[in-house]
Amino acid sequence: MKILTVNSSPRTGVGSSTELLVNHLVQGMREADAEVRIVNLWEKNIKPCLGCFSCWVKTPGYCIQKDDVTNELLPKLLASDLVVYATPLYHFLMNASMKAFIERTLPLLEPFLVAREGKTYHPLRGKHPRMVFLSVAGFPEMSVFDELAFWANSVYGKHGILVAQIYRPMAEGLLVPVFESKAKEILEATVQAGREIVASMAVSPETMERITQPLAEDTGPSFTMANLMWKTCIAEGVTPREFTEKGLVPRPDSIESFMMLMPMGFKPEAAGDTRAVVQFRFSGGEGGSCHFRIEKGRIEAVQGEAADPDLTIESPFEVWMDIMTGKADGEQMLMARKYEVHGDPALLMRMNEIFG
Repeated sequence: MKILTVNSSPRTGVGSSTELLVNHLVQGMREADAEVRIVNLWEKNIKPCLGCFSCWVKTPGYCIQKDDVTNELLPKLLASDLVVYATPLYHFLMNASMKAFIERTLPLLEPFLVAREGKTYHPLRGKHPRMVFLSVAGFPEMSVFDELAFWANSVYGKHGILVAQIYRPMAEGLLVPVFESKAKEILEATVQAGREIVASMAVSPETMERITQPLAEDTGPSFTMANLMWKTCIAEGVTPREFTEKGLVPRPDSIESFMMLMPMGFKPEAAGDTRAVVQFRFSGGEGGSCHFRIEKGRIEAVQGEAADPDLTIESPFEVWMDIMTGKADGEQMLMARKYEVHGDPALLMRMNEIFG
């Protein structure tokens, strides 16, 4: 089986959840012995459709514009048994580069009007490959794909060529370490979907359920962390990609968000068999206290005072947030008496290992 995968995401590498799912879907397809080509639209010269209808009357089946669509992409599409359209969700539909490419597939249709079951359409000029639509979104609800799914069914469903739609909400979470376990399940299911599509031109309900499973039952903490990330990006004047490349950390703006963030950065393997209670007492505008219980590779955040902490850190809230986000050196700030430490100094030295 020959498969063409068209990826319209303008992002690549670590920051692209579209590319992440595409790569895993393609992995499954190749494991099922399919020959798969991946085309990134951002690398191609694609002119917008002129609406001239020359491809219908003067050069039937061929666009008069000589760009990468005419010279490369449409010939590859027609030579394929299956095409995968992969697009990030922009304004609840496909992005502009995918729409521009799809509009340029007009030569694959004939101009005549055909009505069936109360709907009018243009007939296909010849055999069209089967299709899969894949999309990702940042919002957590599956309903965010309703408009795209309706469009895909309306345009391609009537021709009987749309065999699967794979939609992943809250896709940015697949790149967040705290969701690593669930992300692994979702990506393994995406690989399985690739195998199933090659074998049967369909994705089983069980596999689709695994792909679309919630990353978190409670999205509140994720929303809080996402909003802190955006606030940090704005404050630092960086894009999300630059945020990742620079290794920045979302800056907590309250004790509650601090308590939420610390467990997300907890490293169970680094903590090992550590059993400890770390107490924080904050002064300043965000004054208050909280503590963290670490035991058996797990961490629990608790508001208020601990009975017998192993380590107590007393600091102005903003000073510790500077240390936590890398804007200040913890050792230098301690030497300058910007904050105080009581208890096990060795545990303090291990904080960078246990939290990342």
